[in-house]
Amino acid sequence: MDRYERIIAMHRTFQAARRPVTVAHLQDELGCSRATVYRDLAFLRDGLMAPVIGDGDAGFSYDRAEAERFELPGLWLTSEELHALVAAQQLLARSGGGMLAEVLAPLQQRIDKLLDEHSGGKRWPLERIRVIPHRTRKLDEHVFRLVASAVLERHTLGFDYRARSTDATTRRSVSPQRLTHYRDNWYLDAWDDDREALRSFSLDRITAPKPGEGRARDLDAAELNAHLASSYGIFSGAPKGWATIRFSAKAARWVAEEHWHSQQQGQFLPDGRYELKVPYSVPRELLMDVLHYGADAELVEPKALRMQLRTLLQLAISNYEDAP
Repeated sequence: MDRYERIIAMHRTFQAARRPVTVAHLQDELGCSRATVYRDLAFLRDGLMAPVIGDGDAGFSYDRAEAERFELPGLWLTSEELHALVAAQQLLARSGGGMLAEVLAPLQQRIDKLLDEHSGGKRWPLERIRVIPHRTRKLDEHVFRLVASAVLERHTLGFDYRARSTDATTRRSVSPQRLTHYRDNWYLDAWDDDREALRSFSLDRITAPKPGEGRARDLDAAELNAHLASSYGIFSGAPKGWATIRFSAKAARWVAEEHWHSQQQGQFLPDGRYELKVPYSVPRELLMDVLHYGADAELVEPKALRMQLRTLLQLAISNYEDAP
């Protein structure tokens, strides 16, 4: 542990401690000699103006009256925290086709500088952080910025929206509620003024956004969750029913650790299979996810949904009837 990280560790120890910390304890925690502990204490107190009080006999601590107002100057992170920050920054910069990469450039430069201070000029192999977007849709950065601003600044928003199901374009006037990231894509949850209802809009289908002059209508979080998060997937609305899916023993160990829905119910069956129950409104996305598991999944109930899935499988098989 270098001096930089010892200072951070000592600072955090004093912040959390309810009683003076002995030099012996600091030696064990920092992995250094008694003399090094005293040098670091002197630097923390005299160089960084930390409210260190105490002595070598009773132990050291922060003056409680001053501790709440004191923070280490600048940005102090451990090497591990900086590495995690780099990984998170790379995820944001590389996803969505590099959206916001230019905006994040100053942050990247700051991170690089902090890493250089730890590495002595050694180059960090950022190419070892691999980000693979999956089925990401093309997103206009201008649209993203205006929508994000409307959500956070709480003002109304108008835009043209081309529905994926009909390909028809309509002009919408909305009160933005939340910006949602779901399966590598962004959605706007908003109150649609013309339809007087909550709707979710895929940002890749939004064009010609224009900020409104009025203040956005604020809906209660419980109402938003009841309408937008009560059913399976991105589709909104109150649940129409519960679907029961049984997975083979082979897939059970994976499915049991997956998050399908906040209200999901799951249990292992005596034969090693796994039974999962989830609420749904529009079944389209749920059916696609069940199909993803192929022969390792069986949609048991409700019967109407089971028959719908069977029809989809039959249609899929018909595509291969002429195959050799």
